Formats: sequence, structure tokens, C-alpha cells
Amino acid sequence: MIACYCRVSTRRQKVDSQKADILCWLTGNAVTPAVVQWFEDVDSGTTLRRPAFARMQQGIFTGTIKTVVVWKLDRISRRQREGVNLLADWCERGVRVVVITQQLDLSGAVGRLVASVLFGLAEIEQEYRRERQAAGIAVAKRKGQYRGRVKGTTKAQPARARMLSERGFTIAEIRSALQISPRTVYRYLAAGEKA
Repeated sequence: MIACYCRVSTRRQKVDSQKADILCWLTGNAVTPAVVQWFEDVDSGTTLRRPAFARMQQGIFTGTIKTVVVWKLDRISRRQREGVNLLADWCERGVRVVVITQQLDLSGAVGRLVASVLFGLAEIEQEYRRERQAAGIAVAKRKGQYRGRVKGTTKAQPARARMLSERGFTIAEIRSALQISPRTVYRYLAAGEKA
């Protein structure tokens, strides 16, 4: 079985481009859809505690998954130590890891070495991003232009959630339409009842 793993960090992001590139790789390597299983997460790369990732890991542990295909190595992890340990474990289990955008086929000692360097770069990139963000916030604060996140801002209008509910949409349908969590849907609907 081949596992195709996609991950995005926020609900606003989509895995479509990752899936399209992975599908091109599968087609180019004459892989039939019957032997492919897709795993998708919306979570940070700084943690390995992700639902779809855990299911994929289970398949690796039981021996049903022999190949993992990812769009970019940082989709698996953005932490060097965790990523290297994970790949070392997978290599010991005979799992092949294919990283399509970086044109890597990781297995064995050389694969672990290359992965170690790439995970290190991903971790450094994330640290630089945090430093740039902190520096930008500090400058904005000095200029008196930083207000932080405005309390109560929403990704979607609560009124739209209430309107969909009134039209008979289920919580799951509203969540999907507005790209928000079920908890946020309930909060929007509760706020409308109080108003």
C-alpha cells in the first residue's frame, strides 16, 4: 500500500496543489489508485500528534504501508529531531519515502542523512519566520501602530451561519460551507439566540 500524505497548517489553506502534484507522480509511475490511500491533516508541522498522520503511522507499524509519498518533506515534520527519528524508524521498517517536489527517494543511511539536513533547514526557516514576525510587531508597537488581533474577529459572518441554520442546513453543512469548526458554528448560533 502507498500512503499519500498532505498537510496544511490552517483551515484557510487547501491541499489541492499538493494532491495535484502527487497525482502527477502517481500517474507518471503507473501507480494504480487501488493501492493508494490518502491521508490529509490540517495542523501544525511542529507536532506529530495529528489524526490522519496517526492513522498512517498505524498502517506503517502494521506493515500495510510500504511507501509514503509527500509533496515536501516539511509536510511530515518541521522539527529536525522528530523528523529524523521518524524517518530512521520508517527506514528500519523498510518503508520507502518519496518527496516529489525535492525529487528525493529516501531509504537507508544516505536517505536519513539527506532528510536530517532538510529537516534542519525546515526548522531554521520556521525560526526565521517567527523572528521576522516578532521584529515586525516590535517596530509596529514602537510606532504605536500595533493593536494585535482584534477581539471577536471572525473568518465568516455569524449572520451567515444563522441564515444557513434557518434554511435547514446541518451543523456539518454550515461548518463546511463557512470553513469553520463545529464549535465556532455553535458559538455563532448561540450568539444569535442571545441577540
